[in-house]
Amino acid sequence: MSASFLTPAHLTLKHRAAEAFTVIDADALPHDDEALAQAVARLGFYPWLVPAEFGGAEPIVEVMSICVLREELAYRNAAADSLFAVQGLGSHPVFLAGSDAQKQALLPKVANGTALFAFALTEPEAGSDVAALSTRAVKTKDGWTLNGHKRFISNAGVATHYTVFARTGEGPKGISAFVVPASTPGFRVSKQMELMGEHPIGELELTDCRVPADALLGDEGAGMKLALSTLDVFRSTVGAAAVGMARRALDEALSYVKTRKQFGAPLAELSAVQALLADCAVELEASRLLVHMAATTKDQGQPRVTYEAAVCKLFATEAAQRIVDRCLQVHGGNGVVKGFAVERLYRDVRALRIYEGASEVQRLVIARHLLAPKS
Repeated sequence: MSASFLTPAHLTLKHRAAEAFTVIDADALPHDDEALAQAVARLGFYPWLVPAEFGGAEPIVEVMSICVLREELAYRNAAADSLFAVQGLGSHPVFLAGSDAQKQALLPKVANGTALFAFALTEPEAGSDVAALSTRAVKTKDGWTLNGHKRFISNAGVATHYTVFARTGEGPKGISAFVVPASTPGFRVSKQMELMGEHPIGELELTDCRVPADALLGDEGAGMKLALSTLDVFRSTVGAAAVGMARRALDEALSYVKTRKQFGAPLAELSAVQALLADCAVELEASRLLVHMAATTKDQGQPRVTYEAAVCKLFATEAAQRIVDRCLQVHGGNGVVKGFAVERLYRDVRALRIYEGASEVQRLVIARHLLAPKS
């Protein structure tokens, strides 16, 4: 494993994360969303999503630490990784733009796992085109009334709080963010969705959903900037999850080819198999280095890492898809049999190339930076 960007503290965290699974069979974590959420909370990783002053593990929220944790989680269980990641994605806007009262009320609960967040941005007609969202928030004398429909919302049904993005005006500067508790009248999870891989996700309905004035996060109209700033942090960590899945696939393939015999010899002795494994290793190492570079750049104080995050997410997720596919191929027919880890990974890895900005969107971000770089 490349460790040039990892400090001793990060390496300790990596070992701690691995040790947390010594008493838990990650492959046998519960499939029920509620039980899985409780199991992930017991792992004790949530404090790394919150700064120390609010009960977190470190003075600041370090992107590298989140990357280390996501790689270890995704290596073992993609659904657990998703729950952890979305807890961070949904609560980070509170850290970035919340009032002191909002931070004091919510962030300690994020750290101890008594609050579970979701990030409610996507809609049926507003996926990659975030500016097209149509959920509305209308100001009242004592707060806001929200109406709209959200889709593909991770942690739907298990989250206690939802960071909801709604239109309060026109254009990109007419979007605001609100914290909506799951118990709010007029708010409901209208549908649980089944995906290729296991993932707690669903649709939301907001019908005359009334929230108080202090549900607004930051300034009115600053929601788009807040969403993009949050994605700027967590997009790199998607690359880390891709590295975790790819590493697990390669480990499974290495174990398999050493024991599986064909034509009178282990598969590992076939030159074609050796070449395939080498390609996997090269792409895996390159992916991890790009992830660590983007995370380090952000942690060292660069305010925006949109370009770096796009590069690492694009390369790592696309490479992970290729790595998992190759590793499934060396398993032959066993690779498509349920119960084999590579079969599960093949389903789990596919979503990474779509969520938090599809690969095509990342290419646009990268190209625009190259054509008109911003200082």
